[in-house]
Amino acid sequence: MPADIPSGVLSLIAAIKTAFLQRKPADDAAGREIKKVLSLLEPLPPLTGGFQESNHAATRCIEAALRAGNESTSALLDAIAPVIRFLPWRYNYPPCHDIPGLELNIAFAEIIGPEAPFRSDSVCLGLTLIGPSTLYPAHRHPAVELYLVAAGTATWTLDGEPRNHPPGTYILHPSQAVHAMRTHAEPLLAIYCWTGPDVRTLSVYTQSVPGDETQRTNSLS
Repeated sequence: MPADIPSGVLSLIAAIKTAFLQRKPADDAAGREIKKVLSLLEPLPPLTGGFQESNHAATRCIEAALRAGNESTSALLDAIAPVIRFLPWRYNYPPCHDIPGLELNIAFAEIIGPEAPFRSDSVCLGLTLIGPSTLYPAHRHPAVELYLVAAGTATWTLDGEPRNHPPGTYILHPSQAVHAMRTHAEPLLAIYCWTGPDVRTLSVYTQSVPGDETQRTNSLS
């Protein structure tokens, strides 16, 4: 691992905080969630893990993703680019037999969280990467989730209502709300945050058996 990666990750966290602070308005539901996230990130949780170059299959989409932003996310992408290949990219779901190969096209890199390099049981912060022409199937989780699209315009569906969201868009998913994403010609790269009393229970696809939530374990680290 290059010696400057931890400091680069700190710079990325600072860039995410700056983007959150610059969002207007600040008094709607997403704005209130941003305030909550920022409060939970002060002070920053301790760094207890390391970073190494990822070989996850989805990282083949990184260069295309970094080119799919816009002016509103250029500073954020500048902070992501130096460290993105050294983030802990993984796919946490069991196999989805209806859509084989998702583990090759979807990956998550959690920077802050219960099993992340920066350990926290109250907030998660990370990145989602989805390859082109990929459906991230309908899923749910106990945590409240806030997304900031950094690159790529995809179709996001919340409670059955699809909308196209370009870079710079904030999307809020309430606890247990069913949501999905579908990419088109571009990959999707987005920042996500989880808050609430349960940030340890991972997402499940909605076709799973009700109550079959998966708890995080050290095997995810």
